[in-house]
Amino acid sequence: MTEQVYGSLGSGLLDLSDNLKLSIATSLFSKASVIQDKDVTKSVLLKTKSGFELIEPNAIVRYLASSRIGLDAFRRTELSHFEEVVLYNVLKSGKPLTNPLVKLPSIDTSSPEQIILFSSLYPIKEALPESANTWISEFASKVEKAVAHATSITKLERAKEENTGASHVEAEFVKPQDASIKPKPNERNILITSALPYVNNVPHLGNIVGSVLSADIYARFCKARNYNTLFICGTDEYGTATETKALEEKVTPRELCTKYHKIHSDVYKWFQIGFDYFGRTTTELQTEIAQDIFMKLYNNGYLEEQSMRQLYCPVHNGFLADRYVEGECPKCHYEDARGDQCDKCGTLLDPFELINPRCKLDNASPEPKNSNHIFLSLDKLEPPLREWVAKASEEGKWSKNSRTITDSWIKEGLLPRCITRDLVWGTPVPLDGFEKKVLYVWFDATIGYISITANYTDHWKEWWKNPDHVDLYQFMGKDNVPFHTVVFPASEIGTGDKWTMLHHLSTTEYLQYEGGKFSKSRGIGVFGNNAQDSGIPPSVWRYYLASIRPESSDSQFSWGEFVSKNNNELLANLGNFVNRLTKFVNAKYNGVVPDYDVLNCENYDVLVKDVNAILKQYLVDLEGVHLRKGLEVAMQLSARGNQFLQDNKLDNSLYNDKPAKSDAVIAIGLNLIYLVGSVIYPYMPETTTQINQILNTASLRIPDEFGLFIKAGHCINKAQYLFKRIDEKKVDEWRALYGGKQVK
Repeated sequence: MTEQVYGSLGSGLLDLSDNLKLSIATSLFSKASVIQDKDVTKSVLLKTKSGFELIEPNAIVRYLASSRIGLDAFRRTELSHFEEVVLYNVLKSGKPLTNPLVKLPSIDTSSPEQIILFSSLYPIKEALPESANTWISEFASKVEKAVAHATSITKLERAKEENTGASHVEAEFVKPQDASIKPKPNERNILITSALPYVNNVPHLGNIVGSVLSADIYARFCKARNYNTLFICGTDEYGTATETKALEEKVTPRELCTKYHKIHSDVYKWFQIGFDYFGRTTTELQTEIAQDIFMKLYNNGYLEEQSMRQLYCPVHNGFLADRYVEGECPKCHYEDARGDQCDKCGTLLDPFELINPRCKLDNASPEPKNSNHIFLSLDKLEPPLREWVAKASEEGKWSKNSRTITDSWIKEGLLPRCITRDLVWGTPVPLDGFEKKVLYVWFDATIGYISITANYTDHWKEWWKNPDHVDLYQFMGKDNVPFHTVVFPASEIGTGDKWTMLHHLSTTEYLQYEGGKFSKSRGIGVFGNNAQDSGIPPSVWRYYLASIRPESSDSQFSWGEFVSKNNNELLANLGNFVNRLTKFVNAKYNGVVPDYDVLNCENYDVLVKDVNAILKQYLVDLEGVHLRKGLEVAMQLSARGNQFLQDNKLDNSLYNDKPAKSDAVIAIGLNLIYLVGSVIYPYMPETTTQINQILNTASLRIPDEFGLFIKAGHCINKAQYLFKRIDEKKVDEWRALYGGKQVK
């Protein structure tokens, strides 16, 4: 008998089963071999010279076998029924086998029924019990060449489920924010402030990472852990610098403050700083609260009057603040040195040290003159302050530089400190005889945290006078430390009120720019508006700044490193992990998470152990406000995800040859992406939003342990590129464009 046997051209499990049946039957019972022909329209076909045709694979197997065993080839048993009714539907639908498996007989490769049964079990062997796989493996070893031929001609593509957009996620999500955030009983209540930026210029990157970005990262972490958190900030608007800048720009101090408040607000919005409220210090509540604190200190005997020798301008009849005095530097002889510092050599100065001093307003020669001022009696407050610092710095685990700076102040012994100034622009001093004086900005500004909160909510006292139920975290550069660890807490202690006082203080060293220094006055370095103009999204800026956060020593901003971290860390690590897996799930699974069993992924236990160890370290770092280290650890999770995909060789072969393992790998991988998205949220909120859009998930609360929160049947959306490669040629371009004067 001469036959021609045409195999299936399809790519489903049923097509593989059909080709196995034909390949085994022809190898055992015929001289023909299974071929494929695109012009043959039937799914399978047997043709003889006489014109006889068969188009049903089971019938073809029995027909070929009949040449050897006769009519017994057409005998039907329980095995036939199980294969034709149960296994056929499993292969056609791609759904798992739910019926009990038929009892498998002793192997007989000449039995048409066993050939048919084997051929229908082989494509789904990954999902079958070990006993069945033993039988399948033994049978396959006896018809090895036929199996190899069938698998080589079948380009297997599994049946895809419809992507309905359904969500099947079982997890604890991030709670939505209350319209008005108040402390809650039996919850962890965290109050976060960042140093109030001064309104005399556009903030540069050092300002941003030193206070607002650092505070934002921690605030987002707290909220992603579902701690009840309030994050406030605002512009510091009173003082000499404001008056001086207003004179330069020929506007009133109020107009200047309004202009720069908006500039700051716009910059922070672009950087995705998530303040719950961004206020300002030039408000009625600031005056009311600051004067109340002042008078309580006065009535409690912690304020005293002293006379100070100052420079006085006889032309406009006013005392001159340090910045209103200019003259020749005694060190380098620069002719336009200020009364507080020489911009040329950097020397800190006293206005009386200047050679030929002159009034900045009218060039008149100032005269020495005494002026009476109010001093905060820090010497009287030193004993309770020392006790508080010792306890708070230990319990709150202040950063090392915070403790060092504070200890150096206290060690020298505290002296009365002047808290008033001869200015117009400021909070009025509420004492008779001091009507022409205002509160010193560094006494007044720290009270701004309280008044800004009061402008946000009438329940401000529940935050600021609730030390037993609220923890206060403050973020700033190191030059602001003494005012927050000495002057402000001493003032709180001196009032006798029960204030919510500093719990944790996180301070940074200086961020340098390309080997030099940022300078607001000279416009050197990258400023907030420059970052916006670069065309690089906020997530990349936030990531880079957090990765070089100067936590224990000064750090350098470098354009070369900026580009390298984007290309080699964000794109190659995080972006690759998310994009590779989500594209694969869309291409092979139509974006639908399959039924899966982690037991089909032999290294799952190792993965969970590794991930939980990384996650534990991340939580330790973030709870301890080690933000730079926390980011490094978060990226280790993404790297571990890439390793997981690599170890399991996620590709078409895994999908086709080991479908059950492929199902487990992609489901575990998607859950790992979900976890990565949650831990990078404090640093790159926009990237987390993208990941959640891709995964079709709500924001996951940062968990204590890795979990399989995304369940079978969940539908993801199309993949997106999280990051783009930056051309290294941009480094020189940006250095030239942003390395000099600030854009006005």
